[in-house]
Amino acid sequence: MTFDDLAGAPYNLDAHDIQWVREILAGLSEDDRLSQLFNLVLFGNDPVEIDRIMRFRPGSITRFGGADAETERALVARLNAALPVPLLVSADLEGSRLSLADAAEMPNPLGLAALDDVQATEEVSRIMAQEARAAGINWSFTPVLDINAVFRSPIVATRGFGSDVATIERHAIRQMEVFQRHGVASAVKHWPGEGFDDRDQHLVTTINPLDLKSWEDSFGRLYRRAIDAGVLSVMSAHIAFPAFVRSLVNDAGQEAFRPASINRLLNEELLRKRLGFNGVIVSDATPMAGLGSWSKRSEHLPEIIASGCDVILFSDDWEADVAYLKAALADGRLTAARIEAALIRQLGLKAALGLHKQQAVPTVDRAGNAAFAQSVAHRIPTLVKDVRDTLPLKLQQHRRILVFSGDIVIPFLRQPLQFALPEMLRQEGFEVTVHAPDSDLDARNFDLVLYLLGDETLLTRGRVFLDWLKLTGSFGEAMRRHWHEVPTAMISFGYPYLLYDAPQVPTYINAYSTTETMQRAVVDALLGRVTWNRNNPVDPFCGLDDARF
Repeated sequence: MTFDDLAGAPYNLDAHDIQWVREILAGLSEDDRLSQLFNLVLFGNDPVEIDRIMRFRPGSITRFGGADAETERALVARLNAALPVPLLVSADLEGSRLSLADAAEMPNPLGLAALDDVQATEEVSRIMAQEARAAGINWSFTPVLDINAVFRSPIVATRGFGSDVATIERHAIRQMEVFQRHGVASAVKHWPGEGFDDRDQHLVTTINPLDLKSWEDSFGRLYRRAIDAGVLSVMSAHIAFPAFVRSLVNDAGQEAFRPASINRLLNEELLRKRLGFNGVIVSDATPMAGLGSWSKRSEHLPEIIASGCDVILFSDDWEADVAYLKAALADGRLTAARIEAALIRQLGLKAALGLHKQQAVPTVDRAGNAAFAQSVAHRIPTLVKDVRDTLPLKLQQHRRILVFSGDIVIPFLRQPLQFALPEMLRQEGFEVTVHAPDSDLDARNFDLVLYLLGDETLLTRGRVFLDWLKLTGSFGEAMRRHWHEVPTAMISFGYPYLLYDAPQVPTYINAYSTTETMQRAVVDALLGRVTWNRNNPVDPFCGLDDARF
């Protein structure tokens, strides 16, 4: 990687911008060159953590648990004033519960795939980018190019645009283009492709099991399309691709299962040389067990940079990690030239985003954005089946409702949330009783049984499934199925495959997202005020013929 390469795709810098990259790189001390390789998490606004980051001087940060946009923007300005290089400020702009604070509650990717309206995806993406930029964010670890091929996979599910490659291509590439048009660089993920392994790389190194032809027809197609469209970065994940490694090394042995984040063949040979990608490669989060189960941190941390990544994502012990890099430089496992190439790409990305220039703050129409979020949400809830014509609900027929409700589980919150939907139904005049674990309620005394499930795609959960015991609170109740005596409906506000655990439930709805905006949309659909969506972006029947009846 040379400075002249920055004149080409995806940076397309002019001579002035390239000169800025030269001058900034020349002014970095040896210690700064190492700290610039890191992207560090900054939760909330703890002044101790902010001061630590100022002292460490990273090249980028990721924001979780931020405040309103004005406060966020002021924090970024304060950091930039104290640091040698403007920060890349990243987030996962995936909508739903990963929406920014004070932002509109936009649908997640699977909800957009269910709607399958590219213009709606474009407007959702424009609003998300606008709100992100107003909060100082300029880099998103999205869109997801993974394929929802295996229904048991808990890690793709609602984060991806479904199981059809053409649908993923239509929506993900448009989202990437819109993000970048509005000043937010995209990092498409998870290279070299997730969704055919039913495990979570937060817990284990997952495997892309495809042969080379099948990979080219699916993930190869998606990544080539993103590169041709000018994507600025790619996230290299803790996913192995043994078919490609074995095509180059006959006796690869265990090395065939080396995760991409520390795999030079996948990053340099396949992504850079064969697919022609010259942008920034960022590793997936390095504390994940998909990396940590492969080797100890002192070994794999330098390998991230040596194997072609330009950014190390996250660190629990910054000083120790820098020491690992210095040790690798001393013994030759890592070279100064490789670090310089990584920094040229990083600085090129910053210049491509205009971070070295004065930038206007986007004007955000929060009321208009919220109104659009509500309008698009009303088009998404998907009626998978209603074999006994239970819907729409009628007050005179379904007044007494018994609700079995799971929690709304959010990975970054220790305490789960409760559904607002029961109260929404009460406001419509229904008498709603939420089942408690110690209750002895008889479902036959009600007019409707309603199951509410709130597991979106989860992190560090090996499986997502319908836990009847937890949902009902007792061994006996877990085995009861009330739908033969009482009209029954099940609504999943997340994981779309719960029919696998309840194939005979007569009415089943996928709503994809747990936000209150989506809960309100479901209530309006239940009452017949809006038309149900009938497009399934995945197979909600999980291949089970009996689940259709």
